[in-house]
Amino acid sequence: MTGSPHEIVNPSTLLPPVGFSHAVVAGPGRIVHFGGQTGHRADGSLPDGLVAQFDQAAANLATAVAAVSARPDHLVSVQVFVTSVDEYRANLDPLGVAYRRHLGRHYPAMALFEVARLYDAAALVELVAVAVLPDGCD
Repeated sequence: MTGSPHEIVNPSTLLPPVGFSHAVVAGPGRIVHFGGQTGHRADGSLPDGLVAQFDQAAANLATAVAAVSARPDHLVSVQVFVTSVDEYRANLDPLGVAYRRHLGRHYPAMALFEVARLYDAAALVELVAVAVLPDGCD
């Protein structure tokens, strides 16, 4: 994978980011908004547990990214919605492994939100993302 066409900005006067970037200046190109990706498999089933669902959600996002001829380093923003921030924080290491397996070491602007529930009450995580495809990317 080549470097991102976008400029990652992490001011030294802010808390050092871990697993995210403070700002992303998107290069010129086409904006792609990805619908929320949960941990559902293609057959509609959900794996058990937050880590397994996050792993599948990240795989689903990577599939959607590839479907528009993009790469994970074209992502400029990812929002993570979970039903338990405490469970998310307790599993940072395996969640990081799952993220990197599907999306690499590119960390766009990210935010984590705890919600009471997702559309499917059994879903524990949903990823919402925006990418900017560089001009000439087909």
